Amino acid sequence: MSLATELQAVTENVRQKAPENVFSTMEAATAKLAATGITDQALQPGQTMPDFELPDATGKLVSSSEFRTQGLLLISFYRGNWCPYCNLELQALQAHLDKITAQGATLVAISPEAPDQSLTTQEKFDLKFPVLTDIGNKVARQFGLVFTLDESLRPIYESFGIDVPTHNGDQSFELPIPATYLIAADGTVLNRFIDVDYRERLAPETALTWLHAAQ
Repeated sequence: MSLATELQAVTENVRQKAPENVFSTMEAATAKLAATGITDQALQPGQTMPDFELPDATGKLVSSSEFRTQGLLLISFYRGNWCPYCNLELQALQAHLDKITAQGATLVAISPEAPDQSLTTQEKFDLKFPVLTDIGNKVARQFGLVFTLDESLRPIYESFGIDVPTHNGDQSFELPIPATYLIAADGTVLNRFIDVDYRERLAPETALTWLHAAQ
């Protein structure tokens, strides 16, 4: 089953189970975010990525510059392990990890969740690539991906059992737009996928096409 099919199944499940006003509120919040033009302001192909140093799931600090010395760097920004769409994307990336590394690339995932949450994510899905903690969305902000969860969505998320402040360790309700970036060894952005609709994610097969083209 393709990632797109799995993502669509989650959406249909929400549509069937959630009250109509909940679904329409979620749709309206997505449209409101799109109207800000945030994707146009985010880091673009041809620009240089800001280097970063972040803790992995074990608390060890790792640096993007070190990853880049090994070749191409594929970065997946995700919202958190409370997001079923993010979890499906991470699992799909893991399923294609051997092909990604065979193309000479290093894959890392970044979220604003606290390290213990990142460790939970890594262990739950047996992820063999680094899952990094971006407390306060500092790195995501440098990429131009950060937004504040609309107030209309907060009680809805709470009703779903999602406590964003607890996961992130602050009260900001800030999240990154899910995004995937391909970075060259010299730090240049080669390609990116960004969509304010969190239900849309880059297919791993497309990422492999990027990697092949970058050889």
